[in-house]
Amino acid sequence: MQKPTQSSIQRAYDIWRTQQQNPLNVMFAPQSVAVIGASEKPHSVGRTLLWNLISNPFGGIVFPVNPQRHSILGIKAYPTIFDVPEPIDLAVIATPASTVPSIIAECVDAGVKGAIILSAGFKEAGAEGITLEQQILEVARRGQMRIIGPNCLGAMSPRTGLNATFASSMARPGNVGFISQSGALCTAILDWSFRENVGFSAFVSLGSMLDVGWGDLIDYLGDDPHTKSIIIYMESIGNARSFLSAAREVALTKPIIVIKAGRSAAAAKAAASHTGALTGSDEVLDAAFRRCGVLRVNSISDLFDMAEVLAKQPRPQGSRLTILTNAGGPGVLATDALIASGGEVAPISEETITSLNQLLPTHWSHGNPIDILGDADPQRYTQALEIAAQDANSDGLLVILTPQAMTDPTQTAEQLKPYAQISGKPILASWMGGADVTAGEMILNRNHIPTYPYPDTAARMFSYMWQSSYNLRGIYETPVMSALDSASGIPDRNCVEKIIQAARQAQRTILTEFESKQILAAYGLPVVSTWVAENEDEAVQCAENIGYPVVLKLFSHTITHKTDVGGVQLNLRDAEAVRRAYHTIESSLNEKLQDPDYSALRKEASALFLGVTVQPMVKMAGYELIIGSSLDAQFGPVLLFGTGGQLVEIFCDRAMPAASVAIALPPLNTTLARRMIEQTQIYKALKGVRGRKSVDMAALEELMVVFSQLVVEQRAIKEIDINPLLASSEQLIILDARIILHEADVKEEQLPKLAIRPYPIQYVSQWQTRNGTTVTIRPIRPEDEPLMVKFHQTLSEQSVYFRYFHLIKLQSRVAHERLTRICFIDYDREIALVVEYQNPETQTREILAVGRLSKIHGTNAAEFAILVCDRFQCQGIGTELLRRLLQISQDEQLTRITADILSDNYAMQKVCENLGFQIERTDDPTVVQAQIEIN
Repeated sequence: MQKPTQSSIQRAYDIWRTQQQNPLNVMFAPQSVAVIGASEKPHSVGRTLLWNLISNPFGGIVFPVNPQRHSILGIKAYPTIFDVPEPIDLAVIATPASTVPSIIAECVDAGVKGAIILSAGFKEAGAEGITLEQQILEVARRGQMRIIGPNCLGAMSPRTGLNATFASSMARPGNVGFISQSGALCTAILDWSFRENVGFSAFVSLGSMLDVGWGDLIDYLGDDPHTKSIIIYMESIGNARSFLSAAREVALTKPIIVIKAGRSAAAAKAAASHTGALTGSDEVLDAAFRRCGVLRVNSISDLFDMAEVLAKQPRPQGSRLTILTNAGGPGVLATDALIASGGEVAPISEETITSLNQLLPTHWSHGNPIDILGDADPQRYTQALEIAAQDANSDGLLVILTPQAMTDPTQTAEQLKPYAQISGKPILASWMGGADVTAGEMILNRNHIPTYPYPDTAARMFSYMWQSSYNLRGIYETPVMSALDSASGIPDRNCVEKIIQAARQAQRTILTEFESKQILAAYGLPVVSTWVAENEDEAVQCAENIGYPVVLKLFSHTITHKTDVGGVQLNLRDAEAVRRAYHTIESSLNEKLQDPDYSALRKEASALFLGVTVQPMVKMAGYELIIGSSLDAQFGPVLLFGTGGQLVEIFCDRAMPAASVAIALPPLNTTLARRMIEQTQIYKALKGVRGRKSVDMAALEELMVVFSQLVVEQRAIKEIDINPLLASSEQLIILDARIILHEADVKEEQLPKLAIRPYPIQYVSQWQTRNGTTVTIRPIRPEDEPLMVKFHQTLSEQSVYFRYFHLIKLQSRVAHERLTRICFIDYDREIALVVEYQNPETQTREILAVGRLSKIHGTNAAEFAILVCDRFQCQGIGTELLRRLLQISQDEQLTRITADILSDNYAMQKVCENLGFQIERTDDPTVVQAQIEIN
């Protein structure tokens, strides 16, 4: 057994302490439970609930509450919550919806910490139910009470014995956390789990998610040491930002697997009517899941299969699977399923083929799938598997066995036991058949080799594993520093503000092509040179200045699709051609206005033709791309990238193949931008095909990052359509663009919230140390990982000891897996400020100090920690960082800040005292705690 390290012990302690402070503890480990609506009526919810609580000891006391009865099921009952003689941790409510607001108010007044509302008849029932929910939430927030439900089955904690549901039985204890919006599905899953011997660490029905949502429970189960994986049945996302934040935090250490109802329009409508909530765009939801490392599957069986396989086997490092089989047909089925689900058949190296030739009969398949023939004995299986596993081209292995006369399924399984863990490659098995293979399946499963009755299922599971690995790697892969991070790359935000304000003053929401390009250019995006001409003489003059050939386009405040009205004239080679084109555009527009389909435009005739724009005729040797942004009702701004041109309609053209465009959530970094591009069919062409050179992929990624920053920062913008962006090996250039604004009377708080909190640029500023050194204090970024490696190289053992309470070797401190936790942060959860110094001697950037403020889940409190490199200590840096962290705490509406400090770290204690912290002793004589209340 591996000895726990100091860092793992500290991590376990931190999780334990977080759990002690989590307000959801009362939902799963209450010391006292009031059942409000408890009843003697057979088959009623109130009776079933009470019986479940008293027949499954959970270490607490149960108090029935019913004003009509003195006792229920032999237990003394109480008229109201105020009459219960003990303080109540959890109230479980099973009364009519109309009574619930007043009951919650009584619970708040009685000091109840949490409630589970089983009652139905709320927002799923219409406007009256929505009003009831609003009343409940208002009262609950007054008392800081957390609520699960309403319209839910309840919650179980099989490990503690709590069964606060009206299900017919108690789940088995295990290590899977299950969360569902559908109570009926919970009961079906519960029945299935008994047959399949699946156990749960928690089993929760969320219902309408009035208060406690996905994010709350993912956080809670993420900190729960008994939960190894989290599986979810979802109908609506609810608070998208909370879900993404929690999932991204937890998915790196615990798999989160989701089945989301509502892929089809009919299913989405049914889900909406069930939960009373928007289901959102399915494509955007997929993008959100990818962004936070959540794996989406398509069936309930896949949910549990993936929970099992990810618990037993490592995630693959690539998509290439080697298939080993004793029959050709099952191998072909597995291959088809693998390719259809996004996997690849691993190419077999010459070395592997040579080794297999020496082992296998002459007529083996000589390819992948590796058919070792029907007379394969256990020894042939194990030797072939060992050879195939050593092939560097393979990322995982699938062993298929069909029971034939010469086959020994049980002994073959015994021989495979030592190969359960093969140098980071997952191994899966498909033992096909009935009773003859049962013993072999049991042997494999006991030894952490998951088995499947059919090989296509096993191949699909491998593809899911690779998808999970790919998504997680994208989140925590170190990106390249963006040009926006340098002084020369700072966008001209004043220019953008002036353009938007001018349009709003003119009561316009659609910007002209010229204005749109100005905004893009203000962010440094490569825009084709564009001039405005109000008459034909100006058009000729512009053309002369640019140089022939040129393009003329209609300049209008109201018409954005210029080709529809004949508003584009190409390849104009002289002044006469420019004059003709000018008149052609004007006359074509006038003709269109006579068309009944364009009658609405006649009212705005003065804004229709304002002249033309003139731009150079760019050689169309390259690929036409589209980059855009639009709004999703639940996720806010969403980005699009893909094949562009005249036939594309942003976010609307469902006739296009799915892989023609990719969707993602802003903000992007270079890694996420590359992942977005890789999802499209045009990606292969962009890398160079048929003799064409590759597009500058690094420049394209950078362009996407800058575009996403524009979308994040300019909240007044509703939609952006860049189409086309011409991409070739020589250049990237935007030829046309359209920007649509929100209405001027729409306030910022009314806009859809960004699903992912962007980089908090408001906390970036310069400061001087005591010796006059100018530094920049700013929030940390994923791109800072290389700088953090160098920072840790400068630290003395004493500095490391004071920060971490024990010595950690440099190699461990700078490991990528650890630095991902430090640099790749969610600004909704924590803020880490770094002190950056531009070294004039080496012309390189250095990090001199880090100050971190981490929120405690489910509370308004946070903890801080500060680390300053030795050569810049005693320069006021620690004090300035802590002062800024206190200001951020106020901005984030936190109420209490604490830090554990070694008792002999007098310098840090002094810094805290100077800023108003109280220093208190703890149970550990080597540690003191600094704390301050924030007004």
